[in-house]
Amino acid sequence: MGWSFRIARVAGIDIRIHVTFFLILVLGAIGGGSAYGLGGAGFGVLLMLLLFLCVTLHELGHSVVAQRLGIPVREIVLLPLGGVALLSRNPTKPWHELVIAIAGPLVNVVIAGLLLLGTGTAAALGIFDLRTLQLQAGAFPAPNVSGLVFWLLQANISLVLFNLIPAFPLDGGRIFRSLLAMAIGMPRATRIAATVGQGLAILAGVFGVLSGNFILVLVAVFIFFGAGQENAEGQARTMLVTLRVGDAYNRHAITLDIGDRVSSVVDYILTSYQPDFAVMQAGHPIGIVTRDDVLRALASDTRDVFVTGIMNRTIVRVPAAATLEDVRQTMAEQEARVVAVYDGERYLGLVSLEDIAEAYAVISYMQRQAEARRAEGG
Repeated sequence: MGWSFRIARVAGIDIRIHVTFFLILVLGAIGGGSAYGLGGAGFGVLLMLLLFLCVTLHELGHSVVAQRLGIPVREIVLLPLGGVALLSRNPTKPWHELVIAIAGPLVNVVIAGLLLLGTGTAAALGIFDLRTLQLQAGAFPAPNVSGLVFWLLQANISLVLFNLIPAFPLDGGRIFRSLLAMAIGMPRATRIAATVGQGLAILAGVFGVLSGNFILVLVAVFIFFGAGQENAEGQARTMLVTLRVGDAYNRHAITLDIGDRVSSVVDYILTSYQPDFAVMQAGHPIGIVTRDDVLRALASDTRDVFVTGIMNRTIVRVPAAATLEDVRQTMAEQEARVVAVYDGERYLGLVSLEDIAEAYAVISYMQRQAEARRAEGG
């Protein structure tokens, strides 16, 4: 994700922080400082850091289970409103999505249980008085160990309850969809779950505006658009499985030879509007040159270099029988914008993310036209 930087790597997964994350530290410092002065400000920052440690463990719960089910995880990104685990592809089986979604809140249940056990043990040993902790409930805690533990206990319980709300993109929305999908299939389940999520987001947004809760309004907006995006993604998956990549690649694409230079590619780009080119040798591609490769070469070198000097030699292969959705998932897993289509060992052509987006637009248009004709006929 852009505007983020890596702080750790766990189980092969990059943990990244978005630059806006530091806003939550500022809010923690303001909250603690207004209640307890300078020491309270530092304590507030510590609370936010520990909270997001719990959020990170929550996302690792999702990620590790996804990995165990064979779904690669690209990274975990921490944002002011929480964290997100970016899977390379979506689960295709409802029960896979169910266990992945449940894993995150279960981590917070375990954390809350450990904190509760520690609090009860400490109280039994007379280290602190539980009655004092109860007076702190709902307020910014006093800057001491007992206040910190009780606040984190409340925070983890809140994380569990919040994430179980049945609204995309929260875990509860994914749990709700997976349970529906077991009975009515993923496409219908996605539409229903997305509609429920957006409805709940509207109610939360209205309540947030009426109560003056700005954070709740932001969360409602996040949920509303997240549910809409998930619904659009579900529709795309449903449509793209109907077309195979062997029927969608450009059969008349221009290819390059190893002796071609950048100036030739510039001419092709200007006259054909083709953005990606396979560099061929003995009938087989040995690299791919994209428009971006050409623009970088023109900006950094005034010489008319050979295309072999700027091409990407890593070629991701996909079979012609694969669906466009399969290819899109492969692109996500391999972090490739362009892939090469093969029929066995015979090279056919290139397909890009833009080609898949265009195919989806065409399929959507044809589907709308068919629905309109059926409506007129009815």
